[in-house]
Amino acid sequence: MNIKKILPQLLTLLAVILVFGFFTYNAQVNMENRGIAFGYGFLSQESSFDVQFSLIEYDGSHSYFRAYLVGLLNTILVSVIGIIFATIIGVVVGIARLSNNYLIERTAAVYVEFFRNIPLLLQIFFWYFAALRALPLPQDTEPMLGVFYLTIKGFFVPAFIWNNLDVFIYSVIAALITIFFVKYYARKKQENEGKQTPVLLISIGLLIILPLLSFLIGGASFTIQVPVLDQLSQNSYTYKGGLGLPPELIALALALSLYTATFIAECVRAGVQGVGKGQKEAAASIGLTPNQVLKLVVMPQALRIIIPPTTNQYLNLTKNSSLAAAIAYPDLVLVFAGTALMQTGRAIEIVSITMLTYLSLSITISIFMNWYNKKIAIKEK
Repeated sequence: MNIKKILPQLLTLLAVILVFGFFTYNAQVNMENRGIAFGYGFLSQESSFDVQFSLIEYDGSHSYFRAYLVGLLNTILVSVIGIIFATIIGVVVGIARLSNNYLIERTAAVYVEFFRNIPLLLQIFFWYFAALRALPLPQDTEPMLGVFYLTIKGFFVPAFIWNNLDVFIYSVIAALITIFFVKYYARKKQENEGKQTPVLLISIGLLIILPLLSFLIGGASFTIQVPVLDQLSQNSYTYKGGLGLPPELIALALALSLYTATFIAECVRAGVQGVGKGQKEAAASIGLTPNQVLKLVVMPQALRIIIPPTTNQYLNLTKNSSLAAAIAYPDLVLVFAGTALMQTGRAIEIVSITMLTYLSLSITISIFMNWYNKKIAIKEK
C-alpha cells in the first residue's frame, strides 16, 4: 500500500466532509434558533395551485410531490425536444460549413456566428414576446393543411386516440430487438467475410412491417381527433380536442435548439476536419464510394472527436431549460423551486431536491453518452 498516493486522497475526502458538515451544522443551528422545522413531509400536502400545462393529470388538490412530477416531466420534455432538434440542425449546419459551395458555407457560418453570440435568454424573449405574439388569434387563424393551427395561444395539431395501444408498443419493441440482432449479425459478417448488409433498409422495413402487422392482425387501431374552434366567452376563443402545444414550450424549444445547434455544428465540423485527408484519399483509392468513405472511414474516426464536446452541449441545454421561468413555462424551477417554495417556505428541502434532480438528469445523459462513445470507439488489435 502506497501511503504517498492514499494520503492526499484521504485528506481531500476529510476536507470535503468537514466543509459539508460545517455548513450542515450551521444551517441546523440557525433553523433551530428561528424555529424552522426541517423535513420532507410537506411533499404529501395539498399544493393548492394550478399549472397551465401538464403531461399528467394535475390540479390544486394534488400534492406537492405531484407538482414536482409535473415540473420534472415538463423539464424532460423540453430538454428531449431541444436535444433532438439541436442535434439535427447542428449536424446539417456543421456539414454545410464544410461544403465547397460558397453560398451554403457562408450561410451556415452566418447562422453559427449570429445565434451563438446572442444571449440565450434574449433569444427566448424574442421568440416568445416578438415572434409568437405576432401570430393571429384562434378565431382569425387560417389552417395549415386543413388541420394544423398556429395561433397566439399555441400550436394545435391532430391527436391520435389509440385502441389496444399495448399491442402496437409490443410490436415496436419487437422491431427494435430484431434490429439489434440484425446489426450484430451484420457486424460479424463484415468482420469475418468483408461483406456489408443493408442494415438501414432492413431496419426501416422492420419498423414499418411489424407495427403494420399489429394493425392488421393484432387488433391495434386509432382514430384521429382534429382540433375544433371553441368559444370560451364573448371575445375569447381557443381550440379543443387534438393536441395543443403552448407558446411557452414552442419559444423555449426553438431558442434552446437554435442556440445549442451552433455549438454542435462546430463540434461536427471539428470532428470531420480532424480526420486526415490521406485517410479519405486512401479509402477512395480502393474503390469506396463517397458515401462509403463517409460511413466507414470518416465518421467512425470523427465521432471520437464529436461525442465528448457534444455531450457537454446536451448537459448545457438541459440546465439552460431552467430559464423557462422567465416566460412562465411550468418547468421544475418555476413550479417546484418557485411556486411550491414560496407557499411552503421549505427553501433548503426544495432547493436540495431541485439540485439533485438536475444532477441526476445530467449524470444520466453523461452515462448514456459515455456508453455510446465507448461503443463506437475504434477497437485496436
